[in-house]
Amino acid sequence: MKIAIITGASSGFGKAFAEKIAETGEVDELWVIARRAERLARLASELKIAVRPLALDLGDSRSIKELERLLQEEKPNVRYLVNAAGFGKFGNYNDLTRKESLGMIDVNVRALVAVTLAVLPYMSRGSRLFEIGSSSAFQPLPGFNIYAATKAFVLSYTRALRWELRGRGIHVTAVCPHWLRGTEFFKVAIDTSNGILVKHWWPALDAALVANWALLGNKLGLAVVTGGPHTFIHRLAAKLLPSWLIKGIWRLIR
Repeated sequence: MKIAIITGASSGFGKAFAEKIAETGEVDELWVIARRAERLARLASELKIAVRPLALDLGDSRSIKELERLLQEEKPNVRYLVNAAGFGKFGNYNDLTRKESLGMIDVNVRALVAVTLAVLPYMSRGSRLFEIGSSSAFQPLPGFNIYAATKAFVLSYTRALRWELRGRGIHVTAVCPHWLRGTEFFKVAIDTSNGILVKHWWPALDAALVANWALLGNKLGLAVVTGGPHTFIHRLAAKLLPSWLIKGIWRLIR
């Protein structure tokens, strides 16, 4: 059985990927993972493909074990893996609780790696792996520090993993967009003691459009997809300009 596994699939970017992959006709079933079972059930009813909703909290290691158990039982051929689960919190180090700070690391880093390692044995030549990063990965961001650091890890991890998997013929892409419209990211991000620290969320990209670009970029063999021209310029600027200047520009526009 050919399947796609998408984490963070109950809304936003993960949901957009689920919808786009369902249209490809390349898989028999989608395994969609998120915490909210009712959202997953709604998604399953909307897609014209077999969908297995898996209500799992990837911040809990027991959920990873449950995914591993299902994979061992079913032994599917995983054609797509999209690691889209994650969240961010606005605020300086002393604005966030320890739970919020470590929670970002747990979900954005630990869970992403754990899911990847659990699924890779079931991927084969021609399979496609998407690790969802962010344009925040390109430089440190005061006031968004831990989130940006987790996404820098995702970018570095994905680029190295891409080389490690070359012999297996698995196509790996880090997806690093700017702000995305149609997601619940901002609702979660501002829910801190200093959520208004970041006030400007423009220009935002459409999640479905970026998912399309990511799928195309992966087929073209791109290591990194930013999803928009201004994000591509941002990526280049982060390479060419000194870090202090990038952080100063961020401070002015945030």
